[in-house]
Amino acid sequence: METRPVTVPFATAPSLGDIAHGFFGRRGGVSTGELASLNCGLGSNDDPALIAENRRRVTDAVLPGATLTGLYQVHGNRCLIVDGDSDLAARPEADALATRTPGILLGILTADCVPVLFADPEAGVVGAAHAGWKGALAGVTDATIAAMESLGATRANIAVAIGPCIARASYEVDENFVERFTADDPANEHFFAAGRPGHAMFDIAAYVAARVAAAGVRRIAIGGQDTYVEAEDYFSYRRACHKNENSYGRQLSVIGLK
Repeated sequence: METRPVTVPFATAPSLGDIAHGFFGRRGGVSTGELASLNCGLGSNDDPALIAENRRRVTDAVLPGATLTGLYQVHGNRCLIVDGDSDLAARPEADALATRTPGILLGILTADCVPVLFADPEAGVVGAAHAGWKGALAGVTDATIAAMESLGATRANIAVAIGPCIARASYEVDENFVERFTADDPANEHFFAAGRPGHAMFDIAAYVAARVAAAGVRRIAIGGQDTYVEAEDYFSYRRACHKNENSYGRQLSVIGLK
């Protein structure tokens, strides 16, 4: 992925071509303190006016004039289809969105979890998913692809970009966590590296990419950033917990049709 030299910095994925999209970090906003500066998390302990300004900056940077819509993310596998008749301010409980309607900017909030953007340029259909480990294991990416297909997309034509998330070197889990994944598929052991006794290191980006590939998607890009380590560029829930911070910000990943 390439960082674009704009006022509010963000990264794009060549795999998504000319589709309007962006993976934003924590730079370029107006929030202060532990939440500085481009905190877009509506559920964070931040001034709502500052969050609104940050979200406006994201929208203007990617798709000026569009309506940004998002979700109350619950670490599940539900994908909602939105169009011009949808209540785009409602924030229903779900973890993925899909649309074929121009002028709607789909937004996913993360702070270590995996933001996944989808596009079928030929069909004019896009999607966005929040893949925490629970949602990834439950198939949130599969649900997004299925929703896009219902709008006319073809999975062979869908391109996927996996944005900034916690990397394997920073994602320590215990044996019970590993067993959840290997019980679902023994081959999932491949996504865990040896850690300290009783623990392992989980490559969630690789797991999500493998799920998407198994669903028949051929073009997949992984950004490779580590939200935990790259503290000046990204918010991280795990890092905030380890530092005993009072709150943590969320970065926004967006995609839409012109």
